[in-house]
Amino acid sequence: MPQQDNLSDSNSAGSDPSVFFLTGIPGLEAIHRWISIPFCSVFTVALLGNCTILYVLKTEPSLHKPMYYFLAMLAVVDLILSTTIMPKLLSIFWFNSREISFNTCLVQMFFLHSFFNVESGVLVAMAFDRYVAICNPLRYTTILTNSVIAIIGLVVLARPVFIRIPMFIMLKRLSFCRSHVIAHCYCEHIAVVKLACGNTTFNNIYGLFLTLFIVGQDLTFITMSYVKILKTVLSLASKEEQLKAFGTCISHLCAILIVYTPMVLSSVVHRFGHLVAPHIHVLMGSFYFVFPPMMNPIVYGVKTKEIRSRVRLLFRRKNF
Repeated sequence: MPQQDNLSDSNSAGSDPSVFFLTGIPGLEAIHRWISIPFCSVFTVALLGNCTILYVLKTEPSLHKPMYYFLAMLAVVDLILSTTIMPKLLSIFWFNSREISFNTCLVQMFFLHSFFNVESGVLVAMAFDRYVAICNPLRYTTILTNSVIAIIGLVVLARPVFIRIPMFIMLKRLSFCRSHVIAHCYCEHIAVVKLACGNTTFNNIYGLFLTLFIVGQDLTFITMSYVKILKTVLSLASKEEQLKAFGTCISHLCAILIVYTPMVLSSVVHRFGHLVAPHIHVLMGSFYFVFPPMMNPIVYGVKTKEIRSRVRLLFRRKNF
């Protein structure tokens, strides 16, 4: 069959280190176009939702506050993540366009891994924002000045970018004498390393270390912030004040669950679910890159009163 011939040709092309071939979702190639429907829907919602959030935050002066600056960062990161993975994924589903150059593969991998870590860093910054707002409200505007927010944004961006660079330099130096078929929808680090010749132990250890280090560090900071927030909230006099204070954290807590839950589930299944079908691995791996960009603007649009009212006003104007 043409599809199998294409993959077998890619196996014979193993001596060419400049080209890889993505399979899409292994075992479900016959229904790729049907699978593309939910993925395309998620991509569309992610684009519309995050662009709407950014437009509202830019055009409404009353939302030019630290909390919403961090939300704008989150929306930008979500747009980068979704546009990094979805165009190639949909081209596989719709046009069977499986070929990807090695350098393009590295660029996609770099953006996916780096900006997922950037998103994790933004969640830490948002936790710090909530900590200052609840635990030290009188100094909120003096602590979170525009210059401080800019520095936080630069640190959040620079941290994963710089510590990820060695991983891709090591990957660039590997030789690929085996099949160049990547059993995935996108260029995933472990899947590419498995195709390399020679000893790749250090590549695997460094990649795992970075994931555990960044995520572990970020979750530690978020947990510490919320422990202090919880102590402050419980010390308030009335239940109404407690609910009002903690209510400002609901959207952020939802975002934390949205970002980290798919990642943890995918990692557990990938490393310990040896009896799980390959297409489940790939679907879950793709899920944690496309689900948060769709859900984050929905959560903040629904849970944040100021944004919700501005979005309603925006659509009313459009109707007229």
